[in-house]
Amino acid sequence: MAAQTSHVINTRRDWAGAFRAVRHLLRDPNDTPQVFRIMAALNGGTAAKNYQRLLRTEEGGRIAYRRQELVEILTDREFLNRFEPGTVGAAYRGFLDATGFSAEGLADVSREVNGQRRLDHPYAWFGRRERDLHDIWHVLTGYKANDPLGELCLVAFSYAQTNGLGWGFIALSGMLKSLREVNGKLVRRAVREGYAHGRAAKWLHLEDIESLFAEPIETARARLNIAHPDAYLAAKAAGADMQGTAQTASA
Repeated sequence: MAAQTSHVINTRRDWAGAFRAVRHLLRDPNDTPQVFRIMAALNGGTAAKNYQRLLRTEEGGRIAYRRQELVEILTDREFLNRFEPGTVGAAYRGFLDATGFSAEGLADVSREVNGQRRLDHPYAWFGRRERDLHDIWHVLTGYKANDPLGELCLVAFSYAQTNGLGWGFIALSGMLKSLREVNGKLVRRAVREGYAHGRAAKWLHLEDIESLFAEPIETARARLNIAHPDAYLAAKAAGADMQGTAQTASA
């Protein structure tokens, strides 16, 4: 048991491993396992800090007490079909249909990198919850999946929300790569927007997913203070993109 706990709360940084992984990721944005390698290398201690933050609120305490595995409801089509058109749940359902992605697919990639054994520890549970929130944040923010620039903007948003160094490292690496690309200034503006929107938004870890999914999506965005992704859309309209960044969702 002690060895298991030690693994979960490891706070060491593996910069060499992170640099190796980000080089692969910048060459191939579809190499999703590299994202999890970067998280493992640099995000040590982040889940612990954010779990403790969760416990300091009444709503977060309820979420932690339930310890629901989001992947179970996010792969339950009967659950997803409950939500009326125009709701967050319907938008998430449409996201899955349009992309072919699934929460279980992302979990499979995580297990491929981190091992098949599911650790029964609150920090490990919180890390799984954060992983499973990723595609919901795509839906809420308007930063598209299966799109390198959209993924990079959401990475910056996630860094602001989580303070996970791995997210910040990917975002910075992508911005530096954009210095060599056409319309790189528009790319960097869009990524900075993602970070700013993540800072301005309410802390999304506190959201009860079933309640959130039943809410009209524009109402939810206003309540959560998630702004319209103007810089991202402007960059896309101008043809700006990243030819290799963080694509963190998986079919």
